[in-house]
Amino acid sequence: MIAFALRLAVSGGRQAVARLLTIAAAAAVGVGLLLSTIAAVNAVGATNERMLWANSGAKSRTETADVDPLWWRDHSPEFYDGKRLLYIDVAATGPTSPVPPGLAKPPAAGEYYASPALAELIREQPADQLADRFPGRLAGEIGETALASPDSLVLVVGQDPAALAARPGARQITTIATELPSDCRSDCPATGTRGDAMTLILSVVAGALLFPVVIFIGTATRLSAATREQRYAAMRLVGSTPRQITLIAAVESTLAAVAGTVLGFGLYLLLRPLVATVPFTGDRFFVEDLTLTAPQALGVLLGVPLAAAVAARLALRRVTVSPLGVSRRVTPKPPSAWRVAPLLAGLAELAWFVGRRPHTTNGQTAAYLTGFLVIMLGLVVAGPWLTMTAARAVAARTGRPATLIAVRRLADDPKAGFRSVAGLVLALFVTTATVAIIGTIDTNRGVLSGDPQTRVAVSHGAMVGEPPMTDAVPEQVLAGLRGDPGFRGLAIVHANPAGLARDASKPPGWPAPVLALCSDLAQVPVVGHCAPGAEVAAVAPYGFLDLESQDSVEWPTAPVTAEAAARLPVQSVYVTTDGSTAAKERVRTLLGRSFPDQHARMVQDWGSEQQQMLAGWRQLADVVLLTTLPIAGCSLAVSVVAGLSDRRRPFAMLRLTGAPLGLLRWVIALESALPLLVVAAIATGTGFGAAAMFLKSQMNYDLVSPGAVYFGLVLLGLVVSLGIIASTLPLLKRITGPEAARNG
Repeated sequence: MIAFALRLAVSGGRQAVARLLTIAAAAAVGVGLLLSTIAAVNAVGATNERMLWANSGAKSRTETADVDPLWWRDHSPEFYDGKRLLYIDVAATGPTSPVPPGLAKPPAAGEYYASPALAELIREQPADQLADRFPGRLAGEIGETALASPDSLVLVVGQDPAALAARPGARQITTIATELPSDCRSDCPATGTRGDAMTLILSVVAGALLFPVVIFIGTATRLSAATREQRYAAMRLVGSTPRQITLIAAVESTLAAVAGTVLGFGLYLLLRPLVATVPFTGDRFFVEDLTLTAPQALGVLLGVPLAAAVAARLALRRVTVSPLGVSRRVTPKPPSAWRVAPLLAGLAELAWFVGRRPHTTNGQTAAYLTGFLVIMLGLVVAGPWLTMTAARAVAARTGRPATLIAVRRLADDPKAGFRSVAGLVLALFVTTATVAIIGTIDTNRGVLSGDPQTRVAVSHGAMVGEPPMTDAVPEQVLAGLRGDPGFRGLAIVHANPAGLARDASKPPGWPAPVLALCSDLAQVPVVGHCAPGAEVAAVAPYGFLDLESQDSVEWPTAPVTAEAAARLPVQSVYVTTDGSTAAKERVRTLLGRSFPDQHARMVQDWGSEQQQMLAGWRQLADVVLLTTLPIAGCSLAVSVVAGLSDRRRPFAMLRLTGAPLGLLRWVIALESALPLLVVAAIATGTGFGAAAMFLKSQMNYDLVSPGAVYFGLVLLGLVVSLGIIASTLPLLKRITGPEAARNG
């Protein structure tokens, strides 16, 4: 029976072979994307595993005995051109001292090892912008086993044990970390990627990619559905049992699915180098990290053909029930309004969490991921009812023959009408929600405000609330800063040990303001200004860290003279530049070399990290958009062609009775365009609504309009979709000739 089923699967000539190839192609695309997404999730885990060594200096770790200790000091956070740099000082005390991964031995005093990306920067960039901040010479490169990405900037510097022991934050370790310490909230360097957060992101991407693919596979399996159903019904009439029909149908669908699954694994292997370049986590992956576990590969290898067989069984349930199932077709039962319930449930879940954001990442994953997936499922479930409702509304207001025929067919079988556009509707929802969320975040915190010529560089020698960085800044350091070609202004920020001009409205324990001379503030107007006649301003504790321009802010006057304030310890040095990378990095290098126990950072470092994160999200949005729209377009084309093929005889009869070809083309166009436009409008509105509730719940942001580019893309997508529909209409003349009207 299986051999007969295989022969029957290709007995229909070119049409049968084309159907099998289409199903196989749909399965291959789906499997390739599914495997790539699973591999990306695995790569996040592999990346984090390789970066566990960076937590070796955490105080909460347990050390071992009988090993020569290794002195360890972490400089984090350090940056170069907005990119985080992991900077570790080490000093071996004996031959058995532990060795950081990626190195053959600990670096000796006066030498350092850098990751390939950092080593290349050191060689290419002027020394006063990067290399001068590192003591010693470049002795070699760090291996991949210690790097999260080919783009990682990692530095391990050798120091003299006695000198390093005297540095703040240095401690002895006897083992290299292979797991996270028990408490990593404030004692671990910010390396690696939040695996749970990336799982949330990639899960949403997987759902966004796979929903249109599943619809595409389902659409492809329905090619020539009417012809096959008639064939199976005829076989039932001559004595075939329901089990035999089920086996034949399962073999036919499974044959294409197996071929597509195998091709999908090949597609995944071809996509690995491309997927590795997508900065899901802000950096590229190593290709070797994009791997699959044996259970994952086996699950996909067996699951996809099994799902195809089940789908074939469900599609032919009316044929296997009775041999007259095809000939006794009746109008399907209309979908009920209850189909809207899942869509409303997904929106209600997101709405409920506004003001009730879960405190844990796992809780947020469960809340928001579930809500978005339920909404996507709800759009698919509610689509037929929305199509039927729109068709009935149009039918009540039109008298044109083509429109009446089209909307009557849609009202009679709205599932078939919506099926052709379901992929595009989901793609539109995902694109709308993603672009709206990213655009709003970008507007609220992704860019620095103010004049580009006054964007700032900061030596934040001591964070607010920490001990001051120095008693006074040496004159040669100030001269070096002022002599830089990109220098624009400088303010010395003084500590406020007496708590002068403390804001009484702040809660107890809130840091006191820092003090700045008004003559210094005049050089850096982006921070704010003094009251008229004041000598010293009391600047809010985080006033020198704000990403937003504060040039209109007038700070309170501190009750202290300029001479007395100038004698107070220095909390930090604030420098504005012309905004060029060269000027900012020269300032950072000079300050870092002058104050090696402090962190020379820029206000822009925070903004740059956020922008890198947002760039990764935008990259994901591009992946979703560029993947789902073509797949959805293919699904639309296949669905329209399948509908034409299955209705060739009714259309041929209409042509014989005098219906002009143009009228029939309008019928086909309206049957596809009406559900597309109606449900697309609802999907767009739903995308904006879901994005608004997510932003309000998670970040307390109000939705910002995505702008003209988004609306242009949506309009372009709809025009292309209508063009796809129009491109199938010339087939109507060829397949509805007089010969198609014959019985049999």
